[in-house]
Amino acid sequence: MLRAGHTLRFTPDEIEGFRKLGLDFDGARTQDDVEQVLTRWADTLNDERPDLLDKIAAELAKTKGVHLPARLTRVR
Repeated sequence: MLRAGHTLRFTPDEIEGFRKLGLDFDGARTQDDVEQVLTRWADTLNDERPDLLDKIAAELAKTKGVHLPARLTRVR
């Protein structure tokens, strides 16, 4: 990813790698755009494969050396 001020650009190899993960950064030009794409991806993953999202979150936490908060449940 290349940055020029607030503008972001991705290399073709990065775009292909992200697409393999289900991320589509087409049209993403700012950090806010990237955050929106990641939020949509995480929401979709949470709806379709919450177990996989939990595994990803656990691995990210382990990499950063932090503990995940207790899992919350939604009450309707």
